[in-house]
Amino acid sequence: MKSFIVLLAALVFTGAGAAQQYKWVDADGKVRYGDTPPPGVKAMPLKPPPAAPQPPAAASKDKALTPEAAFQKRQREREEEVEKAAKERAAADAKRQNCAQARLSLRQLQSGQRIATLNTAGERSFLEDAQRARETERAEKAVSEWCGS
Repeated sequence: MKSFIVLLAALVFTGAGAAQQYKWVDADGKVRYGDTPPPGVKAMPLKPPPAAPQPPAAASKDKALTPEAAFQKRQREREEEVEKAAKERAAADAKRQNCAQARLSLRQLQSGQRIATLNTAGERSFLEDAQRARETERAEKAVSEWCGS
């Protein structure tokens, strides 16, 4: 019975909060506010207060998750971030190594020393000037690609 009375009172006060509010000046010259102005008084209706902003749909969706589901979701997101960071580190390491190798190759070609290679028969042959120029150009391109300069 007690809870019924509390519920009824809550409903009554909720309805009063949603009622139209008015502003008027009484016979004594005082400004008064209320939801029902006295008869014979010029009353101005007031604008209702702005509605409370609605939470974003994503936030309400997350709130619908159980604590266990929310924990698992955060755990998956954390694992994805760790994997992404590991991939980025591996890519950066590979780029550094490729840059170092390309610069070393370019320095060797630009040193002016004779460079020997093995042909298909396994015999040693030296690079000619035209071959050295092509290899130097290729090495410069590799340096600019991997080192960014």
